[in-house]
Amino acid sequence: MRQGVAFPTEPKRPIGKPVPKPEKEREPLPKESLWFTHDPAIYHDPVSGDYFVYGTGADALRSKDLIKWERIGKITDEPSADSQAHVGTKHIWAPDIVKVGNEYRLYCSNSSFGVQQSCIYLAVSDKAEGPFVAKGAVVKTDAGCPVNAIDANIIEDVENGKQYMVYGSFWGGIHILELDKETGFAAEEGFGKCIARRPRWCDGAIEGPYIIYNPETEYYYLFCSYGSLSSDYNIRVARSKHVLGPYLDYNGRDMTDLNDDDNSIGYMLACGYAFHEGTQYMAPGHNSVLHDFDGEWYLVHHIREKNFKEGEPSTMHVRKMYWSKDGWPLASPEIYSGEKLCPLGREDIAGRYERIRLTPTTPQGIQSSTAMELRTDGTGCFGVLTRITWELEGENTLVVRFANTEEMYQVSPAWDYELWKPTLVITGKDNKGICLWGKKFE
Repeated sequence: MRQGVAFPTEPKRPIGKPVPKPEKEREPLPKESLWFTHDPAIYHDPVSGDYFVYGTGADALRSKDLIKWERIGKITDEPSADSQAHVGTKHIWAPDIVKVGNEYRLYCSNSSFGVQQSCIYLAVSDKAEGPFVAKGAVVKTDAGCPVNAIDANIIEDVENGKQYMVYGSFWGGIHILELDKETGFAAEEGFGKCIARRPRWCDGAIEGPYIIYNPETEYYYLFCSYGSLSSDYNIRVARSKHVLGPYLDYNGRDMTDLNDDDNSIGYMLACGYAFHEGTQYMAPGHNSVLHDFDGEWYLVHHIREKNFKEGEPSTMHVRKMYWSKDGWPLASPEIYSGEKLCPLGREDIAGRYERIRLTPTTPQGIQSSTAMELRTDGTGCFGVLTRITWELEGENTLVVRFANTEEMYQVSPAWDYELWKPTLVITGKDNKGICLWGKKFE
């Protein structure tokens, strides 16, 4: 690869438990880890300049660069009294944060596994690192309600400044409820509007909603997790011109459509994956998204190692996120290590890759890599496809064509966490709305 490609240096960061070294020259991973980071909500504090992640258990982490993290511990003691009285537990799940004026507001879930007796309550602080003091319940649910009060995320309407809370899981799907921006509590009676749900054949398996607005595309994007957090979690996306929806996927299907007999609704951004060497991962989900002050985008989610043992925790991954020409998110196949886009030439891109097609399945399985070769003359092959063509558009866009399929990728330097060396990665989608990941190995 030419000298002009700026590769990230070897990361000195915790990314999970240490793994065996398949090569003598590979350095062992740090003993610290990001294990026990579940349901991560990312936040860049404009006051301190620090990045924070808030997770289940009211546990928080802090970073200067999104690469090396320190655990700062529990940031709020227990749910509000009215929430505890309703739920009967002190469990704290899946917090999300928003800053209004000088007040930091943390919206926390109080519930127990597998029940609908739940509450989202508000806790406040004058600092992003807390401590946060519980103020009271925002919304409560029980077995007779059309939604489950967990997994809050706060989004503001860019046109009128109104603030909303998107929330929910399984029972009745995902709802959006208007908040009183002055108090932080609900501005309307009831449970709001349903904007996403799953059919009963899959037990209604949807949760972890997160909405973010992209000013370049002028769309609101709804991210949510399908499936089981311990087996087949995967991240689906839909978009809308209006914060209240309707949210439509790549093929124009509404996220509230119950006629989904093949698990195809929702643009699948990430699922379980396996490259040829290194750790294989399953069940990425409960994500958050950061649109940083410098305009860069990041996807943050928890994930599990394949065949994890009962009781083993999830870990956190941070990935660069890009956007396709037609306005859909693309996630890097490798964990973020400081990479930046830089100009590339045909000689940089030509070579052999591992390619993964993130195909929706029922249930969602781990997708494995296959070899792909791109030759310097603009031809290539993978598997039985021996007559593909490719070209470089601009400085960072790779276009691969075969039969009636066109695949368009963003190409970026990255750190290969499986082979522990710098590489090029590709992330894109085809003209059918299927996401694709890859990395160069030769």
